[in-house]
Parts: sequence; C-alpha cells; structure tokens
Amino acid sequence: MSTIVLFEKIHPSAAELLEQQGFHNIVQIPKALAGDELLAALQGARAVGIRSNTHLTGEVLKSLPDLQVIGCFCIGTNQVDLNTAAARGVPVFNAPFSNTRSVAEMVIAQAILLLRRIPEKNMRAHRGYWDKSAIGAREIRNKTLGIVGYGNIGAQVGILAESVGMQVHYYDPETKLHLGNAQAASSLEQLLQHADIVTLHVPGTPGTKNLLDAERIACMKEGAILINASRGNVVDIDALNDALRAGRLSGAAIDVFPVEPKSDKEEFTSALRGLENVILTPHIGGSTEEAQDNIGREVAHKLARFLRAGTTRSAVNFPEIAHREKQAASRILNVHRNVPGVIAKMNAEFAAAGLNIVAQQLQTRGDIGYAITDVDAPIPDELMARLCASPATVRCHLI
Repeated sequence: MSTIVLFEKIHPSAAELLEQQGFHNIVQIPKALAGDELLAALQGARAVGIRSNTHLTGEVLKSLPDLQVIGCFCIGTNQVDLNTAAARGVPVFNAPFSNTRSVAEMVIAQAILLLRRIPEKNMRAHRGYWDKSAIGAREIRNKTLGIVGYGNIGAQVGILAESVGMQVHYYDPETKLHLGNAQAASSLEQLLQHADIVTLHVPGTPGTKNLLDAERIACMKEGAILINASRGNVVDIDALNDALRAGRLSGAAIDVFPVEPKSDKEEFTSALRGLENVILTPHIGGSTEEAQDNIGREVAHKLARFLRAGTTRSAVNFPEIAHREKQAASRILNVHRNVPGVIAKMNAEFAAAGLNIVAQQLQTRGDIGYAITDVDAPIPDELMARLCASPATVRCHLI
C-alpha cells in the first residue's frame, strides 16, 4: 500500500501501529535530512512522519506532488510550512497531548531541585567540597507557582504542583477554566511579581518572542526561579544571564534555547553554561519512553485514519472532518478552493454517471474546502479525470 517515510528515529510504536492497520511499505530513516537528500527520500511518498529537525518548507512541499499527509511526532509544527501544505491539500497532524505528563513531571522535579539548591551542591560534591549548609535551601510546600500559559501542559503542571502543597496562579491571554484551586492572575506582570517559581508553557509565535525580556525579568520576585520548557525564543537568555549573575534570581531551569545543536556532534553553546544554580537540559521535556511510545501511537493512528478513511479531525492546518468508516463501494476525497458551486457541480457529475451518493461530509477552513463523498459503485476513470481537472480542485483521489 502507501509508501510512508518516517524520519528521526520515531518510536517503534508508530511503525507497529501502521503495520497493524495494513500499511507495510514503511521506510524508516534514522536522522533528519535536508535539501536534495530529503527530496530524494520523499519521492513517491504519500505520507511522511517527522520530528523537530526535518523541515518541510514551502519549496520542499511544492516538489512533492504525491504527498497527501504529514505527521509531526511532537507537539510543535513550526518545522512545516502549514499554509503551503493546506494550499496543496495536505493535512498536518501532531501530538498535542502525549508528552504532557512527562514535561509536567520534569518541571516539578526541577522546581524541587532548585529550591533545595541541589544542582550547586551536587557540583561542589563532585569537586570534593562537603557543603552541608541549609542556607537558601527551601521546601516547595506553600510556595507560589506562577504558570504562564495555561494549556494542556500548564494545567497539568498546576495539578501536580498542588499535590505537593504549592499555591498555583496562572496567566493566559485567553479565559481558561481553572483546575483544582488554581487562580487566574489579572496580568503577566502581576503573576511575575508574586510567584516564587515561574514556569513557561506558551507556543512559539511572534507574539511570544522574548516574552520574558529584561523588563519582565526585572518584575520577578527577588530570589525567584525561572523554568522554561516551552520554546527557546520565549526568554531573552542574555537578560536572564544578567539577572542570575547579579543574584536577582536564585536559579533557573532551561530546556529549550533560541539556537540548538542539530546533533550530538555539534557543541552546545549558551551564556548560561557554568552557572551552578542553573539546570540546562537538551530539549528533553517530553523525552521519556512513555511519552515517545504514546506520541508514536497517537500520530500514527491519525495518519492511518486519514489514509484509510480521509479523517482530518485534529489536523492543525486543515478543515476537520470526523472519522466515519467507508460506507459504500467508493470514497472520494476532494480538496478544493472554497468558492460557490463546487459541491453542486461534483454531485451533478455523480448523477450524470448514474452514481448514488450514500454519504457526504463537507467542512471549510479559510480558502480551503474538504469533502468526503461515498458513492454506491466504482468510479470510472473518466469521471475521476474530470473531477481532478475542475478549476476549483486542489486535490482529488479515491480510497
């Protein structure tokens, strides 16, 4: 069946699930590719699975006429030109929930370690210095956690924080229903002024670039701790470095960076290197065996459902149509420009060919419309050719 290409050591659970669904032509490439190598690897592929280091730019997508669907085996989709993908009739899926618990656990663990000054005491013990002092070491109980971005991960962090006795406050530009006893802050500045620990869980957008700049870091409570496991450009690293070295903040844990090495062969550089009160981790917030297994299954399931039934529920860039099993002899997936009369003309073609429509679903999103139509007999090649040649058609194919 379909050729599916999986890059970057995607968890084996993905290939296992796809094979269980009847997809056996699966190519696995253990690293990210770029340029001509990437294009060569994807020629003829109907589906591709990537993580964060494979970049599907508009130029790349325009060179892949057979590509029908993309799976990002991670939360972020910044590595894909979503608009070009949509314009070419290619839905993009990701895994927004599967590593939530792993990230949340790491944030709470880092908060406890930094409050107890474990990182610096650990480094001193490695150098032979027995630092048994309790000065500056604090319990997490009754401390205030400020969560910036109260989405799936932020809310889960709040639940775990309450379970260890913390007071939870959060700020989100959208109104969010709180979980547990969490309280919404009226502004980001109010949150920063009162939180003992600030943890960031916002998407990487132009609006969140340097969200914590020098001015906002200066708003933070004296001796507070900053944790960033969201996106690398959310924090002004130089400003954070200045605040840490000046002693205004008592510690930080940073998992994501503005510029990250592309592999373990490239040196990691940061102004924060060498600070004993800073935990630096190589973008591993969601890197647990459990999370990767869950991500593999979640995204592979979405790819399989699209390839087998045209399902686009939870696509990040595309009209969403819920899953429905094929109910007749033929299923046509029609992606078209969102203009009047497209469905009427298509249905007239079916009627003229003596075909009865058993079921039909239609959704639109911006300039794109997407229709799934089940008909009661095989589709003649001549009819498919006419449907594909319609001026409004972006992509049309049979299941």
